[in-house]
Amino acid sequence: MKNETVCGLDIGTTKTCAVVATDGPGGLEIIGVGEAPSLGMRKGVVVDLEETIKSIEAAVEKAERMAGSPVQDVFVGITGDHIRSTNNRAVVAVSSEDREVTASDVRRVVDASKIINLPTDRQIVHALPRYFTVDGQDGVEDPVGMAGGRLEVDTHIITGGSTFITNVLKCVHRAGLEASGLVFEPLASSAATLLPEEKQVGVVLLDIGGGTTDIAVYSNGGAIFTATLPVGGNILTNDISLGLKTTLGEAEEIKRTRGSGSDKADGESFSVKMLDGRSTKDVTPAQLRSIVVPRVVETFRMARTKIVDNVPRDLVLGEVVLTGGGALLGGIEALAEEVFGLPVRVGIPQPLGGLTESMSAPQYATAIGLVLFGMNGGMEQAPSARRGGNMFARIRTWLSDLWN
Repeated sequence: MKNETVCGLDIGTTKTCAVVATDGPGGLEIIGVGEAPSLGMRKGVVVDLEETIKSIEAAVEKAERMAGSPVQDVFVGITGDHIRSTNNRAVVAVSSEDREVTASDVRRVVDASKIINLPTDRQIVHALPRYFTVDGQDGVEDPVGMAGGRLEVDTHIITGGSTFITNVLKCVHRAGLEASGLVFEPLASSAATLLPEEKQVGVVLLDIGGGTTDIAVYSNGGAIFTATLPVGGNILTNDISLGLKTTLGEAEEIKRTRGSGSDKADGESFSVKMLDGRSTKDVTPAQLRSIVVPRVVETFRMARTKIVDNVPRDLVLGEVVLTGGGALLGGIEALAEEVFGLPVRVGIPQPLGGLTESMSAPQYATAIGLVLFGMNGGMEQAPSARRGGNMFARIRTWLSDLWN
């Protein structure tokens, strides 16, 4: 893929971000970035087609101008409460006479693992092999070339609501773009922020966006649980607005600059504009904390409950990584440590060529991760998604083929 470009499109609740990158001589290099306000999405779901299309067009146009080249194909991030995940196992007999596992055997066993009881209104977005087992020897990462007669796979399967996915694809298509593939957003964020060692030891990634909080739990190198909570940073802005009787714009600014209210100068009050935009009142950090902390702790407890209910109790997790725009909230790491009882860090995208300092921030993790996902194999595993037929048929083929 040398000198080819790939574009990641993160259509969020508060902003749409497009990132264009090329695989140059020195590795992956970001050559274009574009952002636009997002008004047509709510909690990861399209609620206004025209507004979403406008947002996509504006973000991509800015990225194209910076990159100096047009964009046609994009890797699209999806999220929402309609996303579900499950783990499944499958087994096949090794087909070759010399009992050597081939790539065809791997494909067959992964395809077999996709055979699950799925309602007609849902479709598989990812089937991610966690590990393979060859003749009873488990924990195999790449079985190709190994000798054996029986090949098993343990797969993490992510599904989404067909209606919600189709609406996102419609917006992308009507914005004049082709979707090279769909990627569940915490997987993209994980690609940008987590180290292989962290995924091996055991890590929880929480991607806190405007309307949703995405969860991805990794262990032994692979995803074992993924989910989406329909709460994000916007609900906190709304709480501040209601609690302090101020506008949403003023509340967003307070959230951004004051965080959880844990200022060192605990007694120093600050001025807040009232709803009329003229009068002001003084608010103490303690008052702000009384609004912010309960909501943040509630969100973390919801995430922890989801994880406890779906992850084996004997699984050891080493840390929690917070990313997304919500991770910028001041004091959020301490609150997460209190709830999870684990070390917590804020995940920023890994350094890339051409990556400006402003892009090295948690709110860009998903968009940059989508580019990494595309460059690291998404396209090679989806040749049929780029040839013939209508867009939706090609995307369905891509979705059924994608297993990395």
